Amino acid sequence: MIVSATKNDHKVLTNLTRLSKAHWGYSAEQLEKWRDELTITAPYIEANEVFKYCLSEQFIVGYYAYFYADESTVKLDNLFIHPDYIGKGYGRIMMENFMTRVKGKANKITLDTDPNAALFYRKLGFKVVGKLATSILGRYMPVMELDLTKKQKL
Repeated sequence: MIVSATKNDHKVLTNLTRLSKAHWGYSAEQLEKWRDELTITAPYIEANEVFKYCLSEQFIVGYYAYFYADESTVKLDNLFIHPDYIGKGYGRIMMENFMTRVKGKANKITLDTDPNAALFYRKLGFKVVGKLATSILGRYMPVMELDLTKKQKL
């Protein structure tokens, strides 16, 4: 079940974010450098649209967060899945839920993604439109976009 996160979920979502990011093989030192970026705060949850995917009352398998950048663009700010569930279809389910929520409310979705997750978004129809330098020398995050005015096939 995918439901709205509450500000009380911030610690669980932070832990999930860090576990998910670690799945890609980043060193403990690098993850520590990203501590602030990988922290989900109660004010963040209150300021954005944050939805959690619950497999039970005690277990959140993943979450996503977004906000409207302007009247025609929605920014998918976060989408993280517990490492034990990556590659099992939960990300697609969350994206379908997200797309249903924003349908008719925006013409475009933008996101900045970890390079390891770019293929997932490409399979959903997103195109790379730029790149952002990261704190790792020579590493860039793809900036991706999906035109919602065109028929999408998930």
